[in-house]
Amino acid sequence: VLEGGQGPTVVLLHGRGGAASTWFAYLTALARGHRVLAVDLPGFGMSSPGEGPVRSAEEGVRFFTDPVEALLERLAPGPVAVVGHSLGGLVGLELSLRARVPVERLVLVDSMGLGPELERKARVFFRAGPERLARSLGPWAWARMMPPVPTPLGQRLGELEYELVSAPGGRDEATRAFNRLVPLTGPVFHHRERLAEVKVPVLLIWGEREDVLPLSLAEEALRRFPRARLLRVDAAHSPHQERPERVLPELKAFLEAEAP
Repeated sequence: VLEGGQGPTVVLLHGRGGAASTWFAYLTALARGHRVLAVDLPGFGMSSPGEGPVRSAEEGVRFFTDPVEALLERLAPGPVAVVGHSLGGLVGLELSLRARVPVERLVLVDSMGLGPELERKARVFFRAGPERLARSLGPWAWARMMPPVPTPLGQRLGELEYELVSAPGGRDEATRAFNRLVPLTGPVFHHRERLAEVKVPVLLIWGEREDVLPLSLAEEALRRFPRARLLRVDAAHSPHQERPERVLPELKAFLEAEAP
């Protein structure tokens, strides 16, 4: 866990293969007015994996969510705002639906969990194993396949992503749990029919050039969440990293707005 700042608590949850450190462009900015907890999801970053076999999608969700929930019950028992990208968005949505941790605002960035769709080429990429691919290709070829944003910040994030995804030994337990959520064919795990249960304000942030989770997922979720709005960004799957100058002001305004 990376922690800093004082004030209302904001929890940052990364996507598959990432780590708390991928939020570094947001940590200092948000910590000026909030207590920020950026968490390594189980099996990624410096976090150990969960225990026990993962035989179903439901067990896959518990693999990633249970340790985060237990951590927040200990470190942040009061109301929290949760910001989750991709897999981290699914964990944030799951926390909101469970309601054991009092989530008062929810930000979902190109998030899993909103519907059954996921692009075919992304399923193939995940099943091939990003960790194995990164180690086999090396940093130069990986950067050609997964080109970073052409800015100094984008270059640093690209180098960090390669370092994380090419970790020696891979992320076998987390990969197996993720694969239960994202089968090669058929619907991915989702909570579309339960989105109306989330009564707190929701900010959906989505890349208009998204090639993993289609924009239609966010548009449908916007109709189902009782209190939501959608920010469309000229970006692909990681608008918070690709366009922080666009996303950060909107995120801060959402977190600091008075509750209606």
